[in-house]
Amino acid sequence: MTTPTSAASPPRFSLHTDPAVLVLEDGSRHPGRAYGAHGTTIGEVVFATGMTGYQETLTDPSYAGQIVLQTAPHIGNTGMNDEDPESRRIWVSGYIVRDPSRVVSNWRADESLDDALVQGGIVGISGVDTRALTRILRSAGSMRGGVFSGEAAALDAEEQLRLVRAAPEMTGQNLSAEVSVATEQVTPAAEGTERIGNLAVLDLGVKQATILNLAARGFDVHVLPQSATIDDIRAIDPVAVFYSNGPGDPAASGDHVALLRSVLDDRLPFFGICFGNQLLGRALGFGTYKLPFGHRGINQPVLDKQTGRVEITAHNHGFAVDAPLEGTVESPNGYGRVEVSHIGLNDNVVEGLRALDLPAFSVQYHPEAAAGPHDANYLFDRFADLVRADLDTRAARALDHRKGGN
Repeated sequence: MTTPTSAASPPRFSLHTDPAVLVLEDGSRHPGRAYGAHGTTIGEVVFATGMTGYQETLTDPSYAGQIVLQTAPHIGNTGMNDEDPESRRIWVSGYIVRDPSRVVSNWRADESLDDALVQGGIVGISGVDTRALTRILRSAGSMRGGVFSGEAAALDAEEQLRLVRAAPEMTGQNLSAEVSVATEQVTPAAEGTERIGNLAVLDLGVKQATILNLAARGFDVHVLPQSATIDDIRAIDPVAVFYSNGPGDPAASGDHVALLRSVLDDRLPFFGICFGNQLLGRALGFGTYKLPFGHRGINQPVLDKQTGRVEITAHNHGFAVDAPLEGTVESPNGYGRVEVSHIGLNDNVVEGLRALDLPAFSVQYHPEAAAGPHDANYLFDRFADLVRADLDTRAARALDHRKGGN
């Protein structure tokens, strides 16, 4: 680990000059220079449009199984620090940048991005035309790819392509077990807040910023493994349940959908984000589908139909809920009326759901986005208000029951 950056002597690092190549499943080859660890990595190649916040991207468990291409040409100038990771490690399968910074020039940096990639074993590539690559993925859709550097760069081109095409596609994959905690972890409500109660968070790839935002609203946040059962949830006497973001195909998460249906049957207040939104959609009886190239970045416009406000939001999803955009519909699974609450303005994708006869809602994007934008942070307040209202309703019913019993 390097010494923290100072204005007088910024840490520098030597960029690799070893050759590397990115191979896409369409057969195209994109030569560049090794960046980060040397070796071979294979995954779904996706592009992220954020100009800042790459540390949040790299440590977001939702990117497990994906090789991330940064559309911003200059990456790494703020280095990496020990305060901002969203999880316990870097999760991307690989990293593609055009021009890595040669100097770390932020006073909070503890090490260079290059060093962090090496330590994390993340194989990357630099010096490639990321604009051209983005246009390919935008037109053809996200596809499998592989980065080969070091000795792997010398492999026969046909062998490299064979390895890429032999890799599993993202459709049909359940990756929750790879990113979830193994045992329950508790973060108490932040000091100075009015405690609401225990919140059960199913960890499908939760980010630290989400936990902190929930604790800041007065919840004692119980992060549970993705294998948790309804009995595990009931055991903590929760006032509500939260489903986090995470990687993989929602259609391959039948157990999590069944668990959520039990939560809805118990009429516990529910809030889900990203993957949690897709799972709520499936629990309510709607389908999900894979987007051509997904939404990844911090500049996505979304309409909140309830307020008419357009928010600029942070996204990372390759799947979406298939539900009617307008009007109110009956839940195919019998949970009453449901409406699409938020719509993506770039392509009219469902960006949020709201149950009208149950205390449950979800959004497809990230209101916790630490690097910004913060337009959607109010959703945590909306959730806290929903839970308080539910507690008040339950207390009133209990009082009426006692009076009736007397």
